Amino acid sequence: MEPTRVDEPIWMRWLIGWHIVFWVLLVMTLVVSFSADLSTGRRIVYASAVLLVGLAYQFVGKPAITSRRQLPAYAYRIVLIGCLMVLVALYPPSVFLMFIASAQIWLLCERVREAAALSVLLVFGVGSAQLWSAGWGWDAFWEILPWMAVSLVVSLLFGIWIEKIITQSEQRAELIAQLESARDELAEAHHSAGVMAERERMAREIHDTLAQGMTSIVMLAQTAAVELQRGGTDGAAARLAAIEDTARENLAEARALVAAFTPVVLSEATLAEVLRRQGERFAAETGVDVQVSLDLPDEEVAALPQGQQVVLLRSAQEALANVRKHAGATQVQITLGISDGGVWIEIRDDGSGFTPGASEAGYGLAAMRGRVEESGGSVQVESAPGRGTRVQVLVPAVAEEDV
Repeated sequence: MEPTRVDEPIWMRWLIGWHIVFWVLLVMTLVVSFSADLSTGRRIVYASAVLLVGLAYQFVGKPAITSRRQLPAYAYRIVLIGCLMVLVALYPPSVFLMFIASAQIWLLCERVREAAALSVLLVFGVGSAQLWSAGWGWDAFWEILPWMAVSLVVSLLFGIWIEKIITQSEQRAELIAQLESARDELAEAHHSAGVMAERERMAREIHDTLAQGMTSIVMLAQTAAVELQRGGTDGAAARLAAIEDTARENLAEARALVAAFTPVVLSEATLAEVLRRQGERFAAETGVDVQVSLDLPDEEVAALPQGQQVVLLRSAQEALANVRKHAGATQVQITLGISDGGVWIEIRDDGSGFTPGASEAGYGLAAMRGRVEESGGSVQVESAPGRGTRVQVLVPAVAEEDV
């Protein structure tokens, strides 16, 4: 169903009803006139006036209601008032047509003053026609005058009331249109925000999994190439095996990203086991001594909500990636524990360190902070040049159903 235009009067929602009422009253007027005691000449004039009103409405008035063009609207109303005066003068009971005539005057007007002036003209003209039919006597005048006054007052009050309803309806329709527009804009904003959040999340997932895996493969391949040049086939074979394992894990992570965002390793093992495997692989790839310690039992680690486990695992992976790329460390300590504030994981290394305020512009720490803060947690980074780095991630304790 097409929406109603904001600038359309409320009458136009029921135009079919107004058309039907008009034609019914006009036909009734013509039929009733045949039972009246009219001469042949007057009957012809009467029928001609009825026909003229019908034709004017069909070809001038009705289109003017829809188009809101003022010139046809004025022309039709003048014809309507003139024909009604003729009908009432020839047959006074035709005065009941004033009901539809008064309504059409207000329907076709754009301003209250214009409608009021035409209503006065209608009442004065019809009253004059009645007075002419009665013989222009003073008795007839005083008899018609109260009727004319009441008709004018009722017409004005009815028209002004309808005008107020139309104005309120237009304002309400405009407000509804504004609300719908605001709702659409808000929905679009929410959609855009959701898309951006999803892109950011995907970027973090790729950075924490596929990109780091590819970095490991590149470094292992470079090491294997050096060992081959030196004739160390056994070491190269071990590096190639590590490359294969890393590539397989990356492939599994890529498939997991397509299916869902839960890391594939967490669907196959507990967080404690995954952290130990990460430490062992990192030690094998880099030669760094990695120690993993848990300050809570394995069963409690396994009972942590999936969302918490993902945040803690990705934080550890990012911290290890930074150690690989920047720290030049010989020892790394990964500790997982629980406190009153929630679950925390700490990654400490004895590497070269850095000045936190000057080196956090990279994507890695920013992505870690974004992920942790989304879960309501916090990240603390302590480091100084030549004194190693400590990264602690705290995730607030939540129930499984809240994650």
